Parts: sequence; C-alpha cells; structure tokens
Amino acid sequence: MIHAAAIVAADCVLGEHVVIEADVVIEAGVELGHNVVVGQGTHVGAGTSVGPNTVLGRRPRPARTSTVRIQADLPGLIIGAECIIGAGVVVYAGTTVGPQTLLADQSFVRERVTLGRNVVIGRGVAVENDTSIGDYTKIQTGAYITAYVEIEERVFIAPCVVTTNDNFMGRTEARFAQIGGAKIRRGARIGANSILLPNVEIGAEAFVAAGAIVTKNVPPGQVVKGIPARVVRPVPLEELLP
Repeated sequence: MIHAAAIVAADCVLGEHVVIEADVVIEAGVELGHNVVVGQGTHVGAGTSVGPNTVLGRRPRPARTSTVRIQADLPGLIIGAECIIGAGVVVYAGTTVGPQTLLADQSFVRERVTLGRNVVIGRGVAVENDTSIGDYTKIQTGAYITAYVEIEERVFIAPCVVTTNDNFMGRTEARFAQIGGAKIRRGARIGANSILLPNVEIGAEAFVAAGAIVTKNVPPGQVVKGIPARVVRPVPLEELLP
C-alpha cells in the first residue's frame, strides 16, 4: 500500500505487503523487503537496501510511567544514501542515519538519535533516545547504548557492552538532575562485556579491557581494566589513530 501523498522513485524495488505512509520520500534505487513499513514523513536516501519485516519511522508511545518526554512535533526519520538496513530492524521518527551506515538484523534505534556516516550498528544492538554516534564508529552484537550517550567518531564498542545513565535506578527525585550517559571520545575502544556507569567520560584513544566496570573518567590514551577499572599503562603508540 502506497499513500497518495508519498513519493517513490520509479526504479525502487518493493517486496510483498510493503506499507508506505503519507509524506514519505523514497529516492532512486531503494530496495524494500517484504512486510516493510515506512512511517509518515520518512525520507530514504538513494540506493539504500531495507530487509524484510523492518519498520522505519515508528512513532514513540511510552508507557504511562515512563520518564521519556513525548515530542508532539517529532520530525520524520531521515535515512542517508546507500545504507544497509537488515531484517526486523526498528528505527524511530526524529532520528537521522548518515550515508553508508549499516543497521544489522534486529537492531533498534530510538527517537532523536544521530548516527554519522559509515557507522556499524551490530545485530541486536539497542540505541536509546537522545544519543549521538560519530562517523565510522562500530558497535558490535548485543551492545546496549542507553539514552543521553555521546559517542564520537571511530570508536569501537565490542559485543555486549552496557552503558547506564541513572545512579538511582528509578528511585528519588534527585536522579533527574543527575541522569546522563557516558561520553566516549574519538578513537576509544571498549572491550566485551564492559559496563560504563552514568556520566563517565572515556578519553580519546583510551582502551577499556573486557569485563571492566568503569566508575570514573578514563584519561585519554590509557588502558584500564578491572572492577572497578584502573589505569594499568598507556595505549601503545602504534595503535593510535592518525
């Protein structure tokens, strides 16, 4: 079903049971798999491929007890050119996905998120609202990126990393003044199964070893490991980005 107010380029390939809502723009060479839903106001860039059973431009509907703010005038989702979007992916309205970015199968990206160009979001990764992810960053299978995280360019996040943003875990009003996600600076690397506590800053080119629990800021260019994470040595010069 294609809404009369949608614009779909003539050379697009549409699978069975595709739904395209009002004010959608789908540029040349886009491929939509079976059962794809493209929500109102979504813009899909040229040459993008979308796998089956994916929803683009979903509108948020928080629980009555949720603290997430509802934005009535949330703009449409923007997908850049030549992206690859897998099967069973859900991307919310109000988000921007840069060109040549990969969203792997069953990944979820919430509203007001900005993804740069050539980003890799692995299978089953969840990216919560109000988060930014810089160019050429890679987030591997099963990682959880909570709300209000800032990730700069060329960061590597290994499988099953967990970020957090609330030291009070939903108790007391004091938490609202202190909620905040991690800031992960350019070229930092976060090892598998690490946990980043709220508001920590991982410095540029820092290396967090697998299984570490980061409770305080990590200096730039340093290796940390352990519970809690402690500095053990500098990152070797040959491993630093140009």
